[in-house]
Order: sequence, then C-alpha cells, then structure tokens
Amino acid sequence: MTDERQADPTPAFTDVRVPRTPRGLVLVLHGGTDRSSQPVDRSSLSWWRGRKLLRDIAPRLGRDGIGVVLLRYRVRGWNARAGSTPAPVADARWALDELARKHALPVAVVGHSMGGRTGVAVADHDSVRGVVALAPWLSDDDSVDPLRGKVLRAAHGTLDPITSARATRRFVERASRRADASFTDMGPVGHYLMKSVRAWNRFTVDGAREVLGL
Repeated sequence: MTDERQADPTPAFTDVRVPRTPRGLVLVLHGGTDRSSQPVDRSSLSWWRGRKLLRDIAPRLGRDGIGVVLLRYRVRGWNARAGSTPAPVADARWALDELARKHALPVAVVGHSMGGRTGVAVADHDSVRGVVALAPWLSDDDSVDPLRGKVLRAAHGTLDPITSARATRRFVERASRRADASFTDMGPVGHYLMKSVRAWNRFTVDGAREVLGL
C-alpha cells in the first residue's frame, strides 16, 4: 500500500458538491502553517476543518444553485521565498484554472486562516468575484492589488491567538480603497471556527452569496 506521506504531493479537489446546473461556485481553501514540506493528507486538521466547513455550507448554497469544492494543497506550508510563488497560491491558481475550464462560472473564494491569505493573493484571477476570509492570516506587507474591483468580506474573532484581528482590520481598511471591502467582528471567539459555528457558517454563506451577486 502506498503511504500518502511518501507519495509525490499534488493539489486535488477532495470534496465536490456541484449541482447539475450551477449558477456559480465556491472554492474553499483550508489553512496551513508558515513553513512545512509535509504533504496534506488525512492527518491534516486544517484540511479536516475545511471539509467540515464545506459540509456545513454546501446544502444552503446548493439551494441557490451554487456549487462548493474543497482544494487540498500539495504541502502544508506557505513556504514563501524571495522571487517565488507561495505553495498554496500556486495550487489555488491551478484550481481556479481547472474550475474555469470545466464550468466557466463566477467563483467566490472562501478561505480560513492561510486560506484567506491565499484567496486574497489569487483574487485577480478572471473567474474570481471576491473573497470571504475567515480569521485570515494577513499582514501589513500583503498587497491589496489583487482585490482591485472585487469584493472582500473578512471576519475575525477578538480572542484569536493564532492570527491577528487587528491586522485583518488594517488590511480591510487598505483594501477598501480598491475593492468593496468590509470587516465583521465575530466577538470573543478564537481561531478554529469551533465556537459560534452557526455564526461563522451564516457569515460564510451570506458572504459567498454577496460576492456572487445573489
């Protein structure tokens, strides 16, 4: 039996919920870590969180004719190096190209933590209408240029010890000069979408609908 950890990692759609005649798509991007070359396999808690999020929101979005797909990155790390594209950004661009080839529909990117940062980085893809960022990992060095003319709906809890709500708020303020951008304070909740689950899911569904013009 092949060990997933030893196999050459490739990006893949691991959960696909697309109605027969979709009107739009949501691409879910899970979190990760700063540096890691470990492949994303079924031991990844970040991937599992992305999968749970998809399963929570897909039924409600499906009633609107919106398909939802989850991307599994090749590796767990952002792995930024000078002059190179961060690993999940390259994977997300592959995913958007594949969705455009298969469906040619508008896309809302939903990203948690590192997935939010990845979503912002690929918002300049022709198919992307905007990004719903959940407790995103954003910094003052991240460019807002990919969001030009797009929609950004970002939410963060005040008790998040992993990523910064203040940094997210500052990023949204910068992005608002180029995009339809807003910040939502989720209150005294942490990073992992485990508390106030209904509120996170409601924000995600409403944000995706808004991004897609529904």
